[in-house]
Amino acid sequence: MGEHGPAKVSHLRAIDGGASADAAAAPVEEGAPSDAQLVLAARQGEGWAAEALFRRHVRRIGQLAYRLAPRPQEADDLVQDAFVAALDGLRRLDEPAAFGAWLRAIVVRTAAKRIRRVRLRQKLGLAHAEPLDVERVVSREAPPDVAAELSALYSRLHEMPAQVRIALVLRRVEGMTVPEVAREMGVSEPTVKRRLAQGERLLARYERGRGEA
Repeated sequence: MGEHGPAKVSHLRAIDGGASADAAAAPVEEGAPSDAQLVLAARQGEGWAAEALFRRHVRRIGQLAYRLAPRPQEADDLVQDAFVAALDGLRRLDEPAAFGAWLRAIVVRTAAKRIRRVRLRQKLGLAHAEPLDVERVVSREAPPDVAAELSALYSRLHEMPAQVRIALVLRRVEGMTVPEVAREMGVSEPTVKRRLAQGERLLARYERGRGEA
């Protein structure tokens, strides 16, 4: 497929009833506590603060989880696992204002674990590969080239190693830069570039095979 820039995230359907799939965290109302204030309150055991963090970030995190989950039905569990891990580990968060980015990184790590687990079960014959429902993901308004790129990507992701799959989604779908992907995945930029190159080679091999069929 050659060199590609990120696909337009705005051409991905929402998974929660029609909102833009590239929506960020819920907007903070004027006078509402900041993430940093909520984190500090939640650290003190204030349940309302933890609930407020969940409500503020669940939509964006839910969409990311759906695009990263090894199987569509695991997205909700991935969200729950990530939030539990985040809230349980709030005292390890050095910058309370960075809660959103920290939570995304937890989703990425949790997704990688789930993907590896599913792929192991597939190798043992205990599960079968399930590509994401492309029709549910790609917007009807997407230009043909963008729709084709997203469809090709999502039709093959389930066959890729966990770290390659996640790097491709973060770069090609979420639109992150290589440094951002490296930060989210907790690896170096050269490692991200190697994973992206591997993913591109796998996609190109699929395209060649389809053309020869």
